[in-house]
Amino acid sequence: MIFAIEEINNSTELLPGIRLGYRIYDSCASVPVAVHVAFQLSNGQDPVFNKSSNCSQTGMVVAVVGDSGSTTSITLSRIIGPFNIPLVSHFATCACLSDKQQYPTFFRTIPSDQFQADALAKLVNHFGWTWIGAVRSDSDYGNYGMASFLAAAQREGICVEYSVSFYRTDSRSKIQRVADVIRRSTAIVVVAFTASGDMRVLLEELAREPPPPRQWIGSEGWITDPNFLRYSVCAGAIGVAIQQSVIPGLRDFLLDLPPTKVAASSVLKEFWEDAFNCSLGKGVVSFSDLQRRNCDGTEDIKTLKNPYTDTSQLRISNMVYKAVYAIAHAIHNAVCQETNLTTSCDKNTRLAYKQVVTKLQKVNFSRNGYPVSFDANGDPVAFYELVNWQKSESGVIELVTVGYYDASLPKGQEFHINRNISWVEGGTQVPVSVCSQSCPLGTRKVLEKGKPICCYDCISCPEGEISNTTDSPDCFPCPSELWPNAQRDACFPKPVEFLSYDEVLAIILAAFSVSGACLAIITAAIFFHHRTTPIVRANNSELSFLLLFSLTLCFLCSLTFIGAPSDWSCMLRHTAFGVTFVLCISCVLGKTVVVLMAFKATLPGSNVMKWFGPPQQRMTVVFFTFIQIIICTVWLLLSPPYPMKNLSTYKEKIILECALGSAVGFWAVLGYIGLLAVFCFVLAVLARKLPDNFNEAKLITFSMLIFCAVWLTFIPAYVSSPGKFTVAVEIFAILASSFGLILSIFAPKCFIILLQPEKNCKKFLIIKN
Repeated sequence: MIFAIEEINNSTELLPGIRLGYRIYDSCASVPVAVHVAFQLSNGQDPVFNKSSNCSQTGMVVAVVGDSGSTTSITLSRIIGPFNIPLVSHFATCACLSDKQQYPTFFRTIPSDQFQADALAKLVNHFGWTWIGAVRSDSDYGNYGMASFLAAAQREGICVEYSVSFYRTDSRSKIQRVADVIRRSTAIVVVAFTASGDMRVLLEELAREPPPPRQWIGSEGWITDPNFLRYSVCAGAIGVAIQQSVIPGLRDFLLDLPPTKVAASSVLKEFWEDAFNCSLGKGVVSFSDLQRRNCDGTEDIKTLKNPYTDTSQLRISNMVYKAVYAIAHAIHNAVCQETNLTTSCDKNTRLAYKQVVTKLQKVNFSRNGYPVSFDANGDPVAFYELVNWQKSESGVIELVTVGYYDASLPKGQEFHINRNISWVEGGTQVPVSVCSQSCPLGTRKVLEKGKPICCYDCISCPEGEISNTTDSPDCFPCPSELWPNAQRDACFPKPVEFLSYDEVLAIILAAFSVSGACLAIITAAIFFHHRTTPIVRANNSELSFLLLFSLTLCFLCSLTFIGAPSDWSCMLRHTAFGVTFVLCISCVLGKTVVVLMAFKATLPGSNVMKWFGPPQQRMTVVFFTFIQIIICTVWLLLSPPYPMKNLSTYKEKIILECALGSAVGFWAVLGYIGLLAVFCFVLAVLARKLPDNFNEAKLITFSMLIFCAVWLTFIPAYVSSPGKFTVAVEIFAILASSFGLILSIFAPKCFIILLQPEKNCKKFLIIKN
């Protein structure tokens, strides 16, 4: 501060002709002392330490630089604020001081803790830490700062395992309890929002019984304190710090310390005696002075190696420097005028405090390349360096700048890290600090009861759902035609299932179908070759050939049920099946009626056969078949069968099948077949006792019994069979009933024709009768 004031007083551009003076007060970081100082400032009483005597106007306090602490700054601002005395702090960071309703004359050259809290929260989130511990000073700085950090951390999705506070004057038992919380915690990362004096007490306690490795995240209040670099428990610490600065000429000013200047200041006298361990022997002599040698004048401050002579880490010092220049610019703008490239200042102007406050709000300049300005809340633009405690090759912990945080940059671009970071225990990998490990793909998070949102279990996604991101809060169902893979992290097309010719079951059914058709053709060939024999002629050869033809179609129509359903195959398979089976049953019905009519014709005076000769038999077959054709035609016109993807039977696959279109049409076709089959069965039962030369009725009865039994069992099997097995059941019913008809009706005749030809004669039939 003194250096800046002397620079200004020697300047020809800033306040030319006007000299600034100063008074120095010590608040001792104590609220009662700060109250006393505030009243001294207001009353113009003499300072505690030092004052200059070269002011342009004596006794005129224009502005105050300070205080270092937030709590004491709050006290000062509340007392001197009503008098409109501006207070420009270099180190009071509490976000509460941005409230212009309560602190209208407060300004600061250091950023508000609100920006620091946001920077720390973004820093923690940047490295993926979601489970942290929090330690704070039990002061306005720590409490307000930690409150801002916790709010920012919550916005970033960070959970806090514990948040404890302490103060340097607390009992050792309380400091021990805070240290034990850190030792026992599961959080690897500890965010410390503390003042330097408080942090020293905590580190000394932790050093007695070092905790497990902890990654410390520090606020600017302590992270750059060189006295802490000796604590190994903080090796690898990272935090935000005030920008490292260069103040030209400051080191030479500090080293220009003649004995006369030292003797004139109680502060410099105490410093000199402590630095050289000697006594100047003036003033009150303390007991410690008696233990020291007298200073002999050979002491050279240039040989000292201590924080006073080290200007390589000027951070807070530059905040003081900027505060003094901000006040000087405000005074300059109030009393000076620019005319014809010259500056004239009125020495006799008596400034009102309000003028200085108004001008401070508008200052905007740069000094040594560092901009100085205030926003509406009296805060500067926030700019922090990211500093890291790194162990050098010699084993000494050093403070290294690894990046920066600039709040003026667009959102998401504030952080910039340009150097490697040394982590806890000298590690090169970012430490992991989470309550629960990340949930992998295919799982979702389920919060643990009574714990923060960062503590959760990972549960596999339920059937049919996936999660394709880590730490997914929910699983999502796949679209209807997709199904999850085994890991349940992606959806893939469901396999499409239908009765394909590639399957063993389809091959077997097709083989039986073709075999049945061949059997019907062979039977027809045998009957055609022996068409003149009595057994063929006696059993109505025309209807027999028509029956064999319809059975061939019945066998072959089952092939339409195999393969991928299409519009044409769906319409063809049901209608072809319905028509061919009605044709088949109509032929059997015709043969049954012929047997009955033939018996009636043998009775005396009967003339029945002329009413049921071959033309009438053909018309009967055509009539019954035509009714089925009409039913099928109406079905196809109104609501035909169509291919569809069945997504409900199986969740994990698609069944490609033929939808009935109209269930009424389908069951009408089956019902009509069943009606004819029952009618034929009843007639065959009535004709089974006729003479043996008309014994075909017994065969028809047995065939109809098989037919009806097959189709009665088909209905429940068809309804209950899933997927492609529905089609297989239908094919099986067609083949079973067709084989039942051909074997029951034609096998005995073929046996006689081929193996017992001696029985295939009219004489045998007559004798038999």
